[in-house]
Amino acid sequence: MFHVSDHHGDFSSRTRCVWVTGPVIVGAGPSGLAVAACLKEQGVPCVVLERADCIASLWQKRTYDRLKLHLPKKFCQLPKLPFPEDFPEYPSKKQFISYLENYAKKFDINPQFNESVQSAKYDETCGLWRVRTTSTTTGSSATASNRAEVEYICQWLVVATGENAENVVPEIEGLSHEFAGQIIHACEYKSGEDYRGKRVLVVGCGNSGMELSLDLCNHNAFPSMVVRSSVHILPREIFGRSTFELAVMLMTWLPLWLVDKLLLIMAWLVFGSMSNYGIQRPSMGPLTLKNTQGKTPVLDIGALERIKSGDIKVVPAIKRFFKGAVQFVNGEVLEIDSVVLATGYRSNVPSWLQETEFFSKNGFPKTPFPNAWKGKSGLYAVGFTRRGLSGAASDATKIAEDIGKMWKEETKQKKTTKACHRRCISQF
Repeated sequence: MFHVSDHHGDFSSRTRCVWVTGPVIVGAGPSGLAVAACLKEQGVPCVVLERADCIASLWQKRTYDRLKLHLPKKFCQLPKLPFPEDFPEYPSKKQFISYLENYAKKFDINPQFNESVQSAKYDETCGLWRVRTTSTTTGSSATASNRAEVEYICQWLVVATGENAENVVPEIEGLSHEFAGQIIHACEYKSGEDYRGKRVLVVGCGNSGMELSLDLCNHNAFPSMVVRSSVHILPREIFGRSTFELAVMLMTWLPLWLVDKLLLIMAWLVFGSMSNYGIQRPSMGPLTLKNTQGKTPVLDIGALERIKSGDIKVVPAIKRFFKGAVQFVNGEVLEIDSVVLATGYRSNVPSWLQETEFFSKNGFPKTPFPNAWKGKSGLYAVGFTRRGLSGAASDATKIAEDIGKMWKEETKQKKTTKACHRRCISQF
């Protein structure tokens, strides 16, 4: 698959140059695993680089315990392997991790763990990608004695680091220097068990903010949730059927604007008006907003009921923090013990990929869906469609088929060249 040459410098470092005959995939989350599996089916070898020490590190290390898939399992399975039949309609975090581990085992995917990509650049001179990483060879500390620099050289580069590579921490006056309570990002939150009896401010009202607020309620904490702007909230199921599945079915027959109207009518029938509770809906429909701005509607699993009962308090945007309190833009002051920042994630692609034609400054492909999976010079992207696991699975299949065609053609040409060479030699 690859050839290694060592270049020894001083005693504190070791540099390796690795030639990869197939593509290099950056990221061993669901997207990266999906591409690797599809390439295996095409007979194409690959190298998967992962900065963490496990597959799907976001799911394994940066998610809360009660997390379940928001969509039915059939919309979340990766190519070539459905979920086990005995899994529930909405698999739990542990079940999904188990599925991914079995997926990697079935397709014999063995990522290079603890390798963090520092830069990736297309070399115009040789027509190849040069991917430089730093790796920890022993233990988890990053001292000079155990760090190694590696350069992978390949014809194809697949960016699979995803939409949620880095957590977003907003700058709010007084938060870092004056507030005396505990401050964590949602990626550090595991359970509300540690917050019993505490007053917790949850900053953010997306799916994570809603679910963390609900979990805090279930553990007898007192959450207040910041709703800074309008948000679409839909029931996870309507008439016993997945709202997402219903929307997909309707869009095969009706225009997008009409499907949006129907979803909002059904949401109003289930929830009623939420404006009295401090929640306003955007003027743009939920699916239109998702397609144009990438903002995912919240799929409610019980938080709205706790909002209506007063167990979850909805508060406006934050003005500033004090030692043990927070002031909102309406002047209200609320005493709190802890802060959980459910403020989302972002792509980290601009920090390491030295390319500006295909990827934009926000770390997403410039080309809109469904053509955002392929760039120039052997560059590919998977998991950036803002369409969840189903979008990643679709892109992974396309990428593997595209690379597979080129791989087979090149392999065929090499065999022909070798055969001609042998015939020429036999004549002498």
